[in-house]
Amino acid sequence: MRLLLNNSDLKPVIILGAGGHAKVISEALNRSGTEILGFVAPDKNPGTLFMGRKILGDDQFINTFSPDDVLLANGIGALPGNKLRWLLAERMRRQGYSFISIFHPSAIIAMDVKFAEGVQVMAGAVIQPGTQVGRDSIINTGVLLDHDCKISENCHLAPGVVCSGNVKVGTGVHIGTGTSVIQNITIEKNAVVASGSVVYKDIANDMTFMQLHQINLIKKKG
Repeated sequence: MRLLLNNSDLKPVIILGAGGHAKVISEALNRSGTEILGFVAPDKNPGTLFMGRKILGDDQFINTFSPDDVLLANGIGALPGNKLRWLLAERMRRQGYSFISIFHPSAIIAMDVKFAEGVQVMAGAVIQPGTQVGRDSIINTGVLLDHDCKISENCHLAPGVVCSGNVKVGTGVHIGTGTSVIQNITIEKNAVVASGSVVYKDIANDMTFMQLHQINLIKKKG
């Protein structure tokens, strides 16, 4: 695990996207000593600066590099119902490219935690023993994962999420900011948990979990 916190001996990295999430992963990569070549973003002018580095062009620019010479970092944000992040990762992998796993140096991670390719662990996260995190999942700022949690691929645990021990999260799940999940809960694939929830029961596939006070608030706003 400690080796992953020093990326100075890895291949240089191209970041996909130039928005808010790209800023966050750029900061994490800078702090871990990774060489960043720049950003690719179809909505930005090539040659302009973003976070002190150049916009290199759109996604086609990546093809000027061999997959053996660079790694990619997925700077596309993850929002419920928007699959651009995951689709872009699949397309790049079909072309032979690999994604760097990103660990902010301030994260506290137990020595036996298992990570798949492309995982992103942001500042202030705490991940306890026995936990596993699947490919391309985001463990965002200040997330707390207690012992033996299982997070599948393509998940986003938004800032401030707290999972007690032995929580299981299926593929494609989005857990909103500030949510707390009690121990031994299973959240099945493609579920969405509203921000600020307290999850006290299992959540089935494709469900949106929203508590009564949140529903009433939406009705009042409407």
